[in-house]
Amino acid sequence: MQYKIPLVMTPQPEGGYTVTSPLLPELVTEGDTVEEALANVRDALAAVIEAYEDLGRRLPQNTMIPDTGSPVWLETLVTAP
Repeated sequence: MQYKIPLVMTPQPEGGYTVTSPLLPELVTEGDTVEEALANVRDALAAVIEAYEDLGRRLPQNTMIPDTGSPVWLETLVTAP
């Protein structure tokens, strides 16, 4: 299953980044680089999904993308030389 969630990436004064989601306040992760922080989102999201299931809660509406053959709006961080 694929999920569409908004993410907020905050640079930390000591270096690295913290990633949170306004839609899923339980989702919090970090990384030393942008790439590492975004890669850690997958594990953080899996933990949030498991916690929601354990609590009998549903994810917010429109977060699951059941049809992976359809276009999906995606905003991502890209660095250019």
